[in-house]
Amino acid sequence: MIDALPLFVGGMPGGMELAVILLIAVLLFGANKIPKLARSTGQAMGEFQKGREEVEQELEEIREGPGEATSEALGEESSEAESESSTEA
Repeated sequence: MIDALPLFVGGMPGGMELAVILLIAVLLFGANKIPKLARSTGQAMGEFQKGREEVEQELEEIREGPGEATSEALGEESSEAESESSTEA
């Protein structure tokens, strides 16, 4: 018996599969719209990554706990006050 193999065996598509995907994209969108489509896709990925980093930063702040976050903020404020008082004198 002959077993049918899926197109993407092992993850990433090979050269022939990428060529077929590119040909289908050109037929669907036209050669003029592909750079615009790629640009907007890149911008969307960048915005998604920024949002993901913000969420990870907020989660990290939550993990640190409220006591540590406030003590760090107080430490920054006291160092700013010290630098201001030294410049005034």
